[in-house]
Amino acid sequence: MLLFLSSGICAQEHPSLVLTMQGVREIRSNLGKVPLFDASLADTKAEVDAEIKLGILIPIPKDLSGGYTHERHKKNFLILQKAGVLYQILQDDKYGIYVRDMLLAYAKLYPTLPLHPQERSYARGKLFWQALNDANWLVYVSQAYDCVYDFISPTDRSLIEKDLFKPFADFISTGSPQFFNRVHNHSTWGNVGVGMIGLVMNDSELVHRALYGLKDDGLPPGMKDSDGGLIKKVGQKTGFLANVDEPFSPDGYYTEGAYYQRYAMYPFMVFAEALQNTNPNLKIFDYKNGVLLKSVYALLNLTNSEGAFFPLNDGQKGMSFYSRELVSAVDIAYLYGGKDPSLLSIAKKQGSVQLDNSGMAVALAIKDNLEKPFEKTSINLSDGPDGKQGGVAIIRNKKKNDELTLVMKYASQGLSHGHYDKLSFSFYNNSTEVLQDYGLARFVNIEQKGGGNYLKENATWAKQTIAHNTIVQDEVSHFGGDFETGSKFSSEKYLYDVSNPNVQIISANENNAYPGTSIQRTMALIQEEGFENPFLLDIVQLDSKTSHQYDLPFYYLGQLMSTNFAYETAKVLEPLGKVNGYQHLWKENLAKTTTDNGKISWLNGGTFYTLTTVNQPNDEVFFVRIGANDPSYNLRRDPGIIFRKKNAQKATFVSVLETHGSYSPVTEFATNSSSSIDSLKIIYEDSNYIGVQIKNKSGLETVFLFATKNNKGSQKHLLQINNKTYKWVGPYYKTTIK
Repeated sequence: MLLFLSSGICAQEHPSLVLTMQGVREIRSNLGKVPLFDASLADTKAEVDAEIKLGILIPIPKDLSGGYTHERHKKNFLILQKAGVLYQILQDDKYGIYVRDMLLAYAKLYPTLPLHPQERSYARGKLFWQALNDANWLVYVSQAYDCVYDFISPTDRSLIEKDLFKPFADFISTGSPQFFNRVHNHSTWGNVGVGMIGLVMNDSELVHRALYGLKDDGLPPGMKDSDGGLIKKVGQKTGFLANVDEPFSPDGYYTEGAYYQRYAMYPFMVFAEALQNTNPNLKIFDYKNGVLLKSVYALLNLTNSEGAFFPLNDGQKGMSFYSRELVSAVDIAYLYGGKDPSLLSIAKKQGSVQLDNSGMAVALAIKDNLEKPFEKTSINLSDGPDGKQGGVAIIRNKKKNDELTLVMKYASQGLSHGHYDKLSFSFYNNSTEVLQDYGLARFVNIEQKGGGNYLKENATWAKQTIAHNTIVQDEVSHFGGDFETGSKFSSEKYLYDVSNPNVQIISANENNAYPGTSIQRTMALIQEEGFENPFLLDIVQLDSKTSHQYDLPFYYLGQLMSTNFAYETAKVLEPLGKVNGYQHLWKENLAKTTTDNGKISWLNGGTFYTLTTVNQPNDEVFFVRIGANDPSYNLRRDPGIIFRKKNAQKATFVSVLETHGSYSPVTEFATNSSSSIDSLKIIYEDSNYIGVQIKNKSGLETVFLFATKNNKGSQKHLLQINNKTYKWVGPYYKTTIK
């Protein structure tokens, strides 16, 4: 248990948060000698100098995200932090004057501000439409104040603290308990803002408030946050430490998903750095077995080959480890986490460093060529504070510079940013999305789209189960789309085994998404002779007490090439359904399966892909496109394929995804453009086993057998299938017959 000591934790000298006096001396002594740091310094100086020329701009707040006043105040806090650092490093008074005058201007404005005029948020700010952005402001500006503290006269400091910082810290904490006293990325920013300014002002009460939260959260029942999620009372366990304890698993996975983990990493890491610098005896980086440092590695592993985060839950595609938050996190993790040389290779790709002690440490090490590659391999990241609330499995097969990646999500709800997508998956070929997760429905900070905030389609489409590559029963989302119900449950890992690089497996069970229905999904990335690349085997087994309709969608990207079955084209476009996301799908084509296998091929990014499925009589296939009931064009018009089984109590979906061939628009040559699979069959299935046979066109036969109820590695198995006896030890068996 980390104990707060009322003495010795607050800053007694300045700077002491992310910059220290000793660190500043080291930085100054190395200027002009460390290329990466010098380049980052030059970029920052040019940016801040341009802002100084513009003068001090502090408009009366009125806009939502993306609007002028919002973006101006956001720019101000980013520039203030950088100007403070430049004052320390360059010893140029113009930066100190800029920060001082800006703070005095804010101190004059702040006492006059009512709540922000935009009423969309559950916790309105004063400078911004939501208290979250006010907290962002305080996290950054507290660092600027730390850097120029001794430059500002005692009289001006007294005014700034009395009229700005102290009431600001009180407003986002005791004045906004519904915002401050939660376990959520919002509250982390609030906790850290209050804690950082408390350290600078030597205010032990504020630091204690930041670490442990408020005694009374003051939350009325049924309150929802700005994302539509219910705010739950969490008793006395609030504050920064609770936000480390609860959302992070022992592996460093953050339950809201990679996008919001990236966002929250800045306050988590800079406050930890500040606590370490002001009181190293607290050993904050050792807290919860070093989970903050582990979280940096978890985030880096939650990226594709180009460093973009997998869009789990609410996640904007394209966000990557090149973001300023990850530059900061990597630098801090390097300095305070044992100087792992593999982090240097990430920092080198990022091409910039923080202008502080950690950034200089990274830049010096890169100058000395100490970096080693950061190797991303298959990994299973647990979810939940104890690691027992499911998880996310990332399975990679890499050959030279080519990498296939399976991301299978069997995690908990993910707080208010979670989606109803148990046992969903996405699949990548290097950085190309082959089968996609939609991510969020939001154009962040683009004012024309809902003020830059979440669009209503985030709830009506992106969060709904049908928007993901997973099972939907009776056109109803998991847990009925109810947040509180979904928050009670998580899927259960059955098997994760990547010990054999040629057969890497994840299997998980979901028994609560639909009462009375059990779902087991088993996915294997298999490298097999006779196939150009590893193929993905997907097995979904359902068992229910009553009969249901089951839909399994696959959202592909690219141009459809061919199918091996005929389909009927809709003469009039109609939505596939009325609610739960179905109302946003145009029904373009429909087919009833008449063959044992269905084949659908498409081209994306110069590579061919073929999905081969096992069909049953009367199965249906829908070709759909996102965008129905979307008059404002808030959704992407992406295509999808839905496989449907009707009136089934037990049902099994089996498919294989092949990655093959290439096409060059320059040479206009296509190679290996057709599937290698001749047939795909379920050769055995009972309550304990399933067997799948894959025959390729060259006569090679692959048999995959899986024990669905006994995952012990020492268990012996014996099956008689088609007059052949199969014996093996362990949960699965794969054999090749020529």
